[in-house]
Amino acid sequence: MADKKNYYDILGVSKTATQDEIKSAYRKLAKQYHPDFHPGDAAAAEKFKEINEANETLSDESKRKQYDYELEHPGMSGNPFGGGGNPFGGGFGGFEDIINSVFGGGFGGSVRQQTAPRGADIQQTINLSFLDAIKGCVKEVRYMRNEPCPACSGTGAKGGTAFQKCSRCGGSGRVKFQQDTIFGRTIQVGACPDCGGTGKKVLERCPDCKGKGYTRRETVFTVNIPAGVDSDSSLRKRGYGQAAGNGGESGDLYIYFRIEPHKMLRRQDRDLYVTVPISYKTAVLGGKIQVPGIDDTLELTIPEGTASGTRFTLRGKGVKTVQGTGNLYVTVEIDIPTRLSREQAKKLSDYEDAIPLKSCDGMQRYANNVSAVYGKKVDKQ
Repeated sequence: MADKKNYYDILGVSKTATQDEIKSAYRKLAKQYHPDFHPGDAAAAEKFKEINEANETLSDESKRKQYDYELEHPGMSGNPFGGGGNPFGGGFGGFEDIINSVFGGGFGGSVRQQTAPRGADIQQTINLSFLDAIKGCVKEVRYMRNEPCPACSGTGAKGGTAFQKCSRCGGSGRVKFQQDTIFGRTIQVGACPDCGGTGKKVLERCPDCKGKGYTRRETVFTVNIPAGVDSDSSLRKRGYGQAAGNGGESGDLYIYFRIEPHKMLRRQDRDLYVTVPISYKTAVLGGKIQVPGIDDTLELTIPEGTASGTRFTLRGKGVKTVQGTGNLYVTVEIDIPTRLSREQAKKLSDYEDAIPLKSCDGMQRYANNVSAVYGKKVDKQ
């Protein structure tokens, strides 16, 4: 196992990473390398496959524990020393495991089971509106895949009954293979060559699937999209991937989301952000304004003397998720008029001349600093 893939490096996390850190890293990489965003790119597709493989192992505590041991002890699986640290204790138990890893067997009839093949996973992307992602919705999913043949129930035999138990393996689908080596006799268990590991011999093939056990057809179902999903979220539906031959289980379906932007709101995790223009009068004298929310506009009170760029927080008005509810952050910007008539321009000039410098805090501080540093007097500008 010297060439074993390092799943931690693939996800870009440390060996001490928590499950939350692993989940976060997986989501970011899955979004970055998703095949829908790299059509025809074989390298991206292979990277996406690696990412899923790493996540499937590291997100399962038992698989991760076994993987960590194998990573630290190349060529061995499980605990070769039985926890005692003596490679020759317990009837050569540890040494036998080393032989197993090299020759695929062991002393005295040790066996290694092989699992049935599993169908490939499928990835699908669903388009969601900004509000559908926030509030949740029900969507119909349609895609082509290899489904277990309904005519033969995936057996490949006509009517699902035109087969008999394999005489060589007794219906188990596995047979023992014996091999003599310099270390002794080894025994492996592998797929039966007569039935291909299915445990049965087809007497008459299913006419619908030609004995394959699956057919190519469109799969259609509805899925409940939970409230609060984001572009780095995904759903997994077990058994909805490609059907497998030889009695193996079907792969899984991974659903990802492409979310349309909102015309005014911007989302970051559970929080929402919006920039709202206000008049010069409202900034100076204060007042109430309407700001966009998830379902409707909300009223926000602007205090007197509000500077452009000031941010207000509306708590609990963000995205509601199982981890909590975010906030709505409103940034106000003073809308400067660009087209004034002569009369309006004169009134504005008269207004500014009527306001003493000391009434403008920002300009007064600026004038004081210039005077202190440069020894110059500054009027309003």
